[in-house]
Amino acid sequence: MLLEHLVVPVEDFEAGTGWHVQDRGLCRGDACVPLPAGAAEGGQVDVAMVAAAAGMALVEDEDDGVWALGSRAGGHALEGADLPDLVLPDLDGNPFRLSALHGRKALLVAWASW
Repeated sequence: MLLEHLVVPVEDFEAGTGWHVQDRGLCRGDACVPLPAGAAEGGQVDVAMVAAAAGMALVEDEDDGVWALGSRAGGHALEGADLPDLVLPDLDGNPFRLSALHGRKALLVAWASW
């Protein structure tokens, strides 16, 4: 989740991370992490406090004034390497399903203007 501010509305935090703020703490499925007092009050989430309590990575790009928050707590490994079946246009504009490459190595190159 990319952030311009470290205090965000609960709804934005939940939509961006998949974690839900509840009375018992920060929850995702059956997993819950207790939150310190003041971490989520008044409909706002203090992202730095939540990140520290839940073990989420939080890094700052000082030059651009943005932060990146890791969405999962616990461990540094991916839970899986499954990719959804993307359908993208090929060079001729015809739809190409990523699943057509199943069982083969593939390199995906992405670009963004920002």
